[in-house]
Amino acid sequence: MIGDPVLRTRANEVTEVDGALVRLTDDMFTTMYDAAGIGLAAPQVGVRQRFFVYDHGDAAGVILNPRIVESDGEWAFDEGCLSIPDLSFEIVRPKEIHLVGIDLDGNEVSIEADELEARLFQHELDHLDGVLLVDHLEEDQEREAKRVLRERALAAGMAAPSGGGLRLT
Repeated sequence: MIGDPVLRTRANEVTEVDGALVRLTDDMFTTMYDAAGIGLAAPQVGVRQRFFVYDHGDAAGVILNPRIVESDGEWAFDEGCLSIPDLSFEIVRPKEIHLVGIDLDGNEVSIEADELEARLFQHELDHLDGVLLVDHLEEDQEREAKRVLRERALAAGMAAPSGGGLRLT
């Protein structure tokens, strides 16, 4: 939910893979596909663990305890988030990254990614670190995003979000 403190907290390392975690990742894929997304991090569903699911067409999977070990270049691209539909902002991120982590079977994962795939991983890793899309915006962009979110919340009869605690995917 918007304003949920779990979204501003660094997620804990995954220490055990069990049936409950596997079922949760299956549910997260369903949620992600229903929202037409390409990635979803555990904190976005209220779970303070370091993992995310992804599917960008060329590859799909679950990465536990991910970290970026190398990055290079810059790439500006309109980036959105499932939690704030119909809004996107030009964000500059590294163009290429080297991501490492573990899969659900305990195997090491090492992915060299660029452009959209690199952006996807960086966006989801931000969620695991308590960083939101609005944290990458310039001041005027952030004001506009908060204004739109307030208007949507009021139109839906919900309390307007406060502070920067937005739920982004």
